[in-house]
Amino acid sequence: MSHWQADAASRPPVLISLTAYGADFALRDGQAALARIAAAAGADGVEFRGELQRGHKDEVIEQREVARQHGLSVVWSSPEGLWSEAGSLDAAALDRAFTTALALGATRVKMSLGGYREGTALEALLPWLRHDGIELVVENDQTAQAGTVPPLRDFFARITALGENVPMTFDMGNWHWTGEDPLDAAQVFGAGVGYVHCKGVQRTPAKWIAVPLDQSAAPWRSVLRRLPTHVARAIEFPLQGEDLVQVTRHHVELLRSVEVPA
Repeated sequence: MSHWQADAASRPPVLISLTAYGADFALRDGQAALARIAAAAGADGVEFRGELQRGHKDEVIEQREVARQHGLSVVWSSPEGLWSEAGSLDAAALDRAFTTALALGATRVKMSLGGYREGTALEALLPWLRHDGIELVVENDQTAQAGTVPPLRDFFARITALGENVPMTFDMGNWHWTGEDPLDAAQVFGAGVGYVHCKGVQRTPAKWIAVPLDQSAAPWRSVLRRLPTHVARAIEFPLQGEDLVQVTRHHVELLRSVEVPA
């Protein structure tokens, strides 16, 4: 059993996607500082985000050391897509993502499909799926091309037909941005989900916004119950307040407490 899963008698691992603390905080203090907050709050791991890196020479080394000191599992989230807008596999983006993940000690790389087109050749991706020690997971993002059911269903079905397994990162909130029903999507993809991004949503007059789960207008508990029972769950909604450790701990414990069918 991987450290991304709990056994039947225990709670699922809960990670913090470090966007939760806001870009301003991350860019000011660095993601290593945010990882310390997550650890103090009892999180099992963190997701370091490419778009929040400050580019300092020792940044990745510091992040790796903080995760090691606190026993945190690590996901590396690349802001780049697997396929370019022109529709070709972006090997350079994959190389950047896996190189950073290795330096961080991450065991998962999270990317979106990017400019994937249904029916496109997948063979060039296969060597990356056989990387020893790092697992690629693919997320539904907030775009029509990489965050709606048809292209994702096509990709996962065709990669499975080639004898490979790519777990899905199921972002329960992003479906609202693309106009899809997360409960229906959970029914379609549930069996292949290996990691869950948890965010509540509310609709403002202009757009959807991410909110804490206990403020969500969407049935997030029902979504979780349609997904595999003990895969890791990541908080990806705003964590704000005077005492960030306490705020984080509250939401970590809330997510751990949601019962799912055995």
